[in-house]
Amino acid sequence: MWDQMITSLKAFFIYPGINWDLKLVGIGLAIAFGAIWLWAHWPPLFRNRWLWAVGVFSAFFTLLAIVFVQIPLQHWSGQALMHYWDQLTLFNWLLLAGIPTLLLSGLVQEGAKMVPIVFWWWRSGKTITPKMGLAIGAIAGAGFGIFEAVWAHNWLFVYGWTIDAIANDGFIGIAGFWERFFVIGFHIAVSALAGYGLAKGKGWQFYLIAAGMHLVLNYGIIFLQKGYFSLVQTETWVAGISVLIATTVLMLRWRKDLDEEDDAAEPAETADKEI
Repeated sequence: MWDQMITSLKAFFIYPGINWDLKLVGIGLAIAFGAIWLWAHWPPLFRNRWLWAVGVFSAFFTLLAIVFVQIPLQHWSGQALMHYWDQLTLFNWLLLAGIPTLLLSGLVQEGAKMVPIVFWWWRSGKTITPKMGLAIGAIAGAGFGIFEAVWAHNWLFVYGWTIDAIANDGFIGIAGFWERFFVIGFHIAVSALAGYGLAKGKGWQFYLIAAGMHLVLNYGIIFLQKGYFSLVQTETWVAGISVLIATTVLMLRWRKDLDEEDDAAEPAETADKEI
């Protein structure tokens, strides 16, 4: 298992067989996708330089959590299931048997992304406005979402993706990039929601909501494995869930009464924490 963990860690930084031109394309696309979603949230990135640190920390800390927490927990949960049932039985009951693995993914990743949000909340005297909670959460989600997209894009190139795939395969040829665009939006939205919940004094409740949403998003993989979804339907599931959650969070982000609540709390906050 240790070898699997180290291999997974290296896979985020080592892309055999592709040159720097393609690596820069993968990085550029990931940043562009993240910028589009962040523009809709409009966090104060240029007023508060420390928000950049939130994004960077979230990217690397979440990766470490996946490698050293999520992978072992999923391995052990899989071994526990295999102790009682054989592979055929587990596949027949995959709609239920797959839940522990997906839930662990949500709990670990959403928990890791919340760490910089909680730190900001703590350093602010355990009091931040809901709008700032949304902003910090959005940056934390973007940090890991963009980092994960760089990894996904570059491995598409490693496996031989070229521009000809669009002409030859249609939507299937762009499915990997389509998925990353919406998954970045998902990461930003659920982390923003978690930040909002923390600001409202309901941090652990909103953390569990975020983890549950993560499970729902990934559940499309189970439908794909069981043959209930095609690849196109799976990608539609990912896009639909992401847009639904992002739209809900953006409606909350731009609510007028949220602005008024934030303005009322402004005198109690320092200038570098303003939205």
